[in-house]
Amino acid sequence: MNPEAEQSADPGSASPGAAGPGPAEDTTRLERAVRAAEQALIEFEIAVETFRVEVENFSRLHHQRLGPMYARLDELDALIAEAVAARTGDAEDQRRAREMRGLVQPMPGVDELFGGWMDGEGLSPEATAMLTEKPVQPPKRVRPSDEARRAYRELVRKAHPDLAPDEADRVRREAFIVRVNAAYGEGNEALLRELAEEWAAGPVPAQRRPSLGEELYARLEWLAERKELLSMVAAELESSAIGAMIKMAPDDPDGLLVEIADGLVVQIAEREAHLASLVG
Repeated sequence: MNPEAEQSADPGSASPGAAGPGPAEDTTRLERAVRAAEQALIEFEIAVETFRVEVENFSRLHHQRLGPMYARLDELDALIAEAVAARTGDAEDQRRAREMRGLVQPMPGVDELFGGWMDGEGLSPEATAMLTEKPVQPPKRVRPSDEARRAYRELVRKAHPDLAPDEADRVRREAFIVRVNAAYGEGNEALLRELAEEWAAGPVPAQRRPSLGEELYARLEWLAERKELLSMVAAELESSAIGAMIKMAPDDPDGLLVEIADGLVVQIAEREAHLASLVG
């Protein structure tokens, strides 16, 4: 058979002694698998970090908007228990009244904990607005903007420490990503754009060279362990009270807060009516 005929022959008809893929080709395939696993891990890490920021911001907003209403409910429960105890004189009712009042006693150092969140009368601006019907400064957005999300994702894809070709570059990337995460957590689009320009002007990361098979297998194993840890973090966020609330209304968390607030208003009105009936 001439060379042309040999080249056009069916691969399946090769002789049993024909050589299969060599070590170099196996290493190349393994390297592609590592690269794919790295990109998948980065995408997953971006998703987990985005959800963490959403949970943190929503938690802050939840306490800011609804905290005064929950505090009012606790105060009404204590007043009702005290009114019942005053009527009956029963020891158990008095014990319960003391217990309910203890739940609304301020904790030591509360001013320091809230860092000026409360005014001189012990009320938050939101509580004052609720009681006086005065307008209040709207809280920050629950989530970073779409532009901040895009900038964050692009920066993480480019500067993620797992893409470092050596230890020195990994240290540089880790320090940079800390700044990126902080800017994203604040939803600071301008700072994210500045960071993108800074990264573009910095040293270009060296292209990763093919590694030995043993090193690539170790890399895949590390990536799998890292993804498992991130999965645990994601599961913990999703199972939290705030995470569960966000999942109930992922596209309209503000609407969910309004719905909860409406329900709390009804509960406050019911307790106030009950208290009025007790004290006459």
